[in-house]
Order: sequence, then C-alpha cells, then structure tokens
Amino acid sequence: MQLELTEEQKLIRDLARDFARNELEPLAARLDREEELPAFLENLGKLARLGFMGLGVSAGYGGAEAGAVAFSVAVTELARACASTAVTVSVNNMVAEAIQAAGSQQQKETYLPRICSGEYAAASFALTEAGAGSDPAGMTTLAVDEGDSWLLDGSKLFITSAPYAGLFLVFAVTGREAPRGKGISCFLVEAGTPGLSVGKKEEKSGQRGSATCEVILDRCRVPKEALLGGLNDGYRLATGELTGGRIGIGSLALGVGLAAMDFATRYSTERVQFGRPISDFQATRFKIADAYTELEAARLLLMSAAFRKEKGLPYAKEASMAKLFASEAANRACYQAVQILGGYGVVGDFPVDRYARDVRVTTIYEGTSEIQRLIIAREIFKNFA
Repeated sequence: MQLELTEEQKLIRDLARDFARNELEPLAARLDREEELPAFLENLGKLARLGFMGLGVSAGYGGAEAGAVAFSVAVTELARACASTAVTVSVNNMVAEAIQAAGSQQQKETYLPRICSGEYAAASFALTEAGAGSDPAGMTTLAVDEGDSWLLDGSKLFITSAPYAGLFLVFAVTGREAPRGKGISCFLVEAGTPGLSVGKKEEKSGQRGSATCEVILDRCRVPKEALLGGLNDGYRLATGELTGGRIGIGSLALGVGLAAMDFATRYSTERVQFGRPISDFQATRFKIADAYTELEAARLLLMSAAFRKEKGLPYAKEASMAKLFASEAANRACYQAVQILGGYGVVGDFPVDRYARDVRVTTIYEGTSEIQRLIIAREIFKNFA
C-alpha cells in the first residue's frame, strides 16, 4: 500500500480543504442553529460542479473517476468544516456507486449524470426501518409484482437528505417466503412519484444541517425497470454498499475529530491559568498527544481500507475496522477537546460543542460499533475455519 497520496489525490484533498474553509465553515454554525436550506443546497450544487458528488463514478457518466482514497480524504476535509455537508456527500456517493455497480445501462445513463452534476440536489439510501436498523433483513416494506409495475408499501426511517433528494434507493421485500435476507430487492424511486412522501425532519442533537426524515411509501407504483440489480438481490447490494459507506463515515468522523483537536490545541496556547498557558501543563499535553495519535491511526486504517477497495481487493474487515476505530477515536478526541476548553467546551459560541454533538452519531449510523465488531470477528474467524 502506498502511504503517500498521489498528485491527483493531493489536488482533490486541497480543493476540498479550500472549499470547506471558504464556503462551508462560514455557514456551519448557522446550519446547526437555524434553517438555512437555500445556502446548504447552493453549496451542494457547487460541490457537484467540482466533481465531489460522484468521486467514484466513471467519467462516462459524469463522475470524477477519482477512486476511494480521494473520496476518503475529500470527506475528511469537508467534515472538518461541516459534518452536515460531508454526510450528504458521503451518502450521495454511496447511492451513485450502487447504481454504477448494479444498474442496467439505461439506469446508469439516466440517473448517474443527474446525481453527479447536481441536477438532483442529493440522493437517498432508504434502507432503515423502525424495526430494522442493525438488522435490515427484518424489514417489512413490501414490493408486490403487479405484472407491468411494482407496488411499494411501507416506511423508512432516518433517511438522509429525504426532503431534497431527487432519487431514492428503496429496499423492500419481494420474496416473503424466502430465507431471511434472501427475498429483498432494491428499487429506484424518483422524487415526486405518487405514493412517496417525506415525513417530518427529525430534531437531532448533531449534524442538524442535514435533513433526516421518515419516508412513507403508500401504494407507491414504480415501473418494472425501476428494479436495481437482480430480483431478491437487494440485501447483498445493501450490505456491499454499506461496506464502502463505512469508509465515508469513518472519514467524516476523522475530520470532525481533527477539527475539534485543532481548535482545542490552539485554545490551549492562549488560555492562561496559574500564570501559564494551559498548553504548558502535562495533563493538557497528554490529552493532545493521545488524541492526535489515535486520529493518525484512524487515518491509516481508512487509507488501508480505501486502497483495498480501489484495487478490487476484499475490504469488508478493513472498512469495519476503520469505521469502528475512527468513529470511536473521534468521539474521544471531541470529549478531550471539550475538557480542554472547560466551560467554554459546552457553550454554543465555540465550535467544539458542535463538533462533540456532530461526531456522536458516527458510532451509530452505517452500522453501529457493535455491528462493526461482529463483522470484524466474523472475518477473522474465517481464517480459522
């Protein structure tokens, strides 16, 4: 594995960093406190025009064709400024890659240019249900074959970007008698399709700028060609794309953790107690040393997983390791950043409060830390079978 970024990857990283500083950072605090949807969507459009909405998509479909490593470093840089924007970019890329991997030629030609160009402000991955979170095989949303069309009924929960998504990847049961996980299919459902509606925006503690909503399917009829991939092959598609998505969420967590520690470290050189900057005290220095060490380890795990994905090597274990470690290390880093700031760490005038709230969910979505440990252990025991 090459530990140093290529020149192209460095250019993408630097472009993401500059955009984050100039466009995202000035807006991030307002997104956290109030509705700023027009400005948020404007930034998504700019990111699309810069190529960030289809980093892994072939240039023939309007993508940047930059690869998984570039995707990881880009999401990290965006998240250093605004986790809400970064998660939208991450999910958008996951949807695009799912269509590229499993879609028909017509589906790719129809939807990928719209996703990559920003014609669709975003795309949504509609898998989770109230009774099917860590256990997606337990979903109850149903798709009934009606000859010339499919009829979808059910509801999805915690769907990122739902109010402004142009396209939804909806997973539903198509084989009720099949073994668990074997009777699920995936459908491409465009926004505005009769029967698809978006529920209220969840009132979240973090990543408040990114809308998370229920999606309701009430006799939602889609054409036969809306089926993505093979019939009853949706569970494999979902778990496969979630594996890649874990690189995105781990990268996002890394970015938030770095932002928190950068702010706390600068603050420690300015905050004076007992006649000295608190950066002089061993207690502060050890917190900073430990946090940056763990975040660097997280970066290397993410690079390893992204490199393996890019080279077409198995990477499920590596992606779960990276997501597990990066999200938990970033949570610890944000906790230490709050501690270094003391009372100011929980005051909204300082960004560390937002970082701590934004990072918390990274150990939950795209597979909880507990699920990552199950995957890692399963992959390890395969070597002992």
